Amino acid sequence: MKTSIATVSIPGTLRERLAAIAKAGFDGIEIFEQDFIADEGSASDIGAMIRDHGLEISLFQPFRDFEGLTGELRRRAFDRARHKFDLMAELGTNRILVCSSCHPQALGGIDRAADDFAELGAIAADYGIQVGFEALAWGRHVNDHRDAWEIVRRADHPNVGLILDSFHTLARRIEPNTIRRIPADKITFVQLADAPLIEMDLLYWSRHFRNMPGEGDLPVTDFLRAVAATGYDDWLSLEIFNDQFRGGRPEGLARDGHRSLVAAMDDVRRLEPGAWPNLPEIPTRVAVQGVEFVEFATRGAEAETLRDLLRSMGFAEAGRHVSKAVTLWQQADIRIVLNEETTGFADHAYTASGTGICDVGLSVASAEATTERAIALGADLFHQPVGPGEFDIPAIRSVGGSVLHFIDETSGLSAVWSVEFRGSDKGPAPDAALRRIDHLAETMSYDEMLSWSLFYTSLFDMQPSAMTDVIDPDGLVRSQAIRTPDGAARITLNGAETHRTLAGSFLAESFGGAVQHVAFTSDDIFASARRMADLGFRPLPMTDNYYRDLAARFDLGAEALQALQAHDILYDEDARGRFYQFYSRPFGGGLFFEVVQRLDGYDGYGAPNAPFRIAAQKRLMRAKGVPRR
Repeated sequence: MKTSIATVSIPGTLRERLAAIAKAGFDGIEIFEQDFIADEGSASDIGAMIRDHGLEISLFQPFRDFEGLTGELRRRAFDRARHKFDLMAELGTNRILVCSSCHPQALGGIDRAADDFAELGAIAADYGIQVGFEALAWGRHVNDHRDAWEIVRRADHPNVGLILDSFHTLARRIEPNTIRRIPADKITFVQLADAPLIEMDLLYWSRHFRNMPGEGDLPVTDFLRAVAATGYDDWLSLEIFNDQFRGGRPEGLARDGHRSLVAAMDDVRRLEPGAWPNLPEIPTRVAVQGVEFVEFATRGAEAETLRDLLRSMGFAEAGRHVSKAVTLWQQADIRIVLNEETTGFADHAYTASGTGICDVGLSVASAEATTERAIALGADLFHQPVGPGEFDIPAIRSVGGSVLHFIDETSGLSAVWSVEFRGSDKGPAPDAALRRIDHLAETMSYDEMLSWSLFYTSLFDMQPSAMTDVIDPDGLVRSQAIRTPDGAARITLNGAETHRTLAGSFLAESFGGAVQHVAFTSDDIFASARRMADLGFRPLPMTDNYYRDLAARFDLGAEALQALQAHDILYDEDARGRFYQFYSRPFGGGLFFEVVQRLDGYDGYGAPNAPFRIAAQKRLMRAKGVPRR
């Protein structure tokens, strides 16, 4: 299989797109006609420039409104085709996409269209060009790949084949398994795109909301399995139209596109017997067993404030690094690392952002397999010099330039805590019944959310939930949770559109952000709250109005409500179970901790409580417009 992407899929000039597409690892590009016309180079110059980037021109497109015309309109359509064939010869490409006609004067009829394509195929043969016919989901007479295939079949010309596009098939809810009946040698080209499920006009949906495979809700894997079952083994290309992407970075979007194709092909290779045996094998999606550690870059008075907060939450210093200004704080299976080094990555992170989470370690089944899959998916490896006696733990770059480390037991990496840290003599741990990390909440700009969702779900065995809106008094934040099947690891992605929101303010002040808050699981949240109060913990205060509203919404009883209000504990429930949560006060420019307890299968994150939590946090933070430093 060869990978390709349409130039229309990413922003920038044609030259910027070529550089990004080549760097991402694609084999070729589809030249979208408008992008060619907008460039000042000649066809031969552009073709040479593309090949200089190590790319092939996989397809020239689109050729519109061809079939079903009569008289002078038909003659002009064939003249246009010859003109495009001449242009393609100069560019150095031999495939063209002809999309089904939307022309108001086009006539229907399978045989009429087949005759048009048979004649076009004879002309294309003189140029050595392969014509591919694609059924647009909104085509005037042909809007189903089954009808397009019948036209190609009746045209019966070796230079005429079928182009399949996942969006056009799946948007119309056409059964993708019907593709399995099409001979592979009659499939000229295959395009992929995903999309969120939205009820709207098909053309508008297509032109504004397509995204990379794995970023939407369409059954793209089923479509691609059907294609693979035919024996097709040629170009696989992305054609994406997305308003959000138009304001993004070409390099990042090209990387996401290549990542999505690699992951999609690997999925199909595993699911469809005999599919694409020549594809390079990569490890399967990695099982995440939990969060191994969270590391803060911190220093000075800010570090002391963080230590005091950890003590008040029942954490104790469990060890000091053998050679660095790094301490380990622990409670049950929760490890918090405080890095006060004045060199290395943590130093750079602190200098840029102040106290913040610079590194997260995940416990995985195999650190080696995780790294191998990450490399195949285009992740950026992270490495810094390792001192004497230190473990070389594999890592990649993650959200906001932060680092993601991988630790497993089989390789011995999990012994890092006993090897690199000396035990503390600080006395017995206070303990507040916090047992593990429930979830991490990562903050990013809204236009990055699809990218990082794809990052996690293509690398790890994790699935996204539906996106939800979180109401901030100063704007809207979109949130999406990603979790492992067993819930052992959970990450929420929070996309900010304005710096006025709490999430947006954190993002602006941390110069890119990453993890904004960490949630800990409690065995008994009331016992945890009492113990932490004894240790000096001050929870985020909630209003009397909040608890009056709880009394109206839920049948909790006066005693239960009093217990909740006494410790500023928030409550939610759904059809599956109940949920309790309380928060620390904000620190370090918008960071905070959360304590949660899930009962009876509750799987959410207390979303109905988010507006009240945000309002409470904003009351305790700096007034608007006052700088942090």
